Amino acid sequence: MATLQKQVYEGNKLAKRLRRQVGEAIADFGMIRAGDKVMVCLSGGKDSYALLDILLSLKQHAPIDFEIVAVNLDQKHPGFPAEVLPEYLTAVGVPFRIIEQDTYSVVKRVIPEGKTMCSLCSRLRRGALYRVAKEIGATRIALGHHRDDILETFFLNLFHGGRLKAMPPKLVSDDGAHIVIRPLAYCKEQDLEEYAKIRAFPIIPCNLCGSQENLQRQVVKDMMREWQKKFPGRLETMFASLQRVSPSHLLDAQQFDFKNLKTQSDAYLDGDIAFDEEDLSAKLLQLPISKAAESK
Repeated sequence: MATLQKQVYEGNKLAKRLRRQVGEAIADFGMIRAGDKVMVCLSGGKDSYALLDILLSLKQHAPIDFEIVAVNLDQKHPGFPAEVLPEYLTAVGVPFRIIEQDTYSVVKRVIPEGKTMCSLCSRLRRGALYRVAKEIGATRIALGHHRDDILETFFLNLFHGGRLKAMPPKLVSDDGAHIVIRPLAYCKEQDLEEYAKIRAFPIIPCNLCGSQENLQRQVVKDMMREWQKKFPGRLETMFASLQRVSPSHLLDAQQFDFKNLKTQSDAYLDGDIAFDEEDLSAKLLQLPISKAAESK
């Protein structure tokens, strides 16, 4: 009995933490406005289920009124259980739309055997979702990427793209017509995995297109998990660094005007302290909880 009570307590604590983090991300980045129609892209994975579930919960107590519509793209992967999402969404009582588009056959025809299919698949999926967003009059497209996805993307760009670039919490779509938001930006993947178990979401496997374990993203994911085991708190510190960027201390002349730097009589706010030992831990502790991507 005591064990069950503890499980319920921990489950409620996790749910409150995730709702708070999503609420903070929405507020920090102005993700949802009064009157918005939010199209939640539902894949059948743990992250998109959690996103929909948390947004529905927040909607009940939000100080503003907004609509939620769930959308799933059935890409005709062999073995895809087409009945799972309609049954779940009907039971939840949320408006939804299922799009059927055979992108799987297109990708298999175009991409050579053994090559990564994700890039083309993603582009085809994105185009279909943008089209539906326009058809239903959605003003926001909500995706289920979380904190770990953002960090993984940062390292992928750093290691393979030669760019300091991550995954933005809010952006204008590449066709210029839609606002895309990522309300789970402050949420840890580990928390979302636990939340999915507690809520017993009917998870649909994400590898229906075939195992692609050689993907660089998986390599980076494994690297980050190893770091977290050996150095607890490292991911939180790295995530906080994405919110404390100092262009004057990088080498991008397009982001900072190095050529026209001049001396001045008063203290220069962005000046270097090259000869000082900077207390990084103290600065991290000064961040608001959401900004430090709390570890608990």
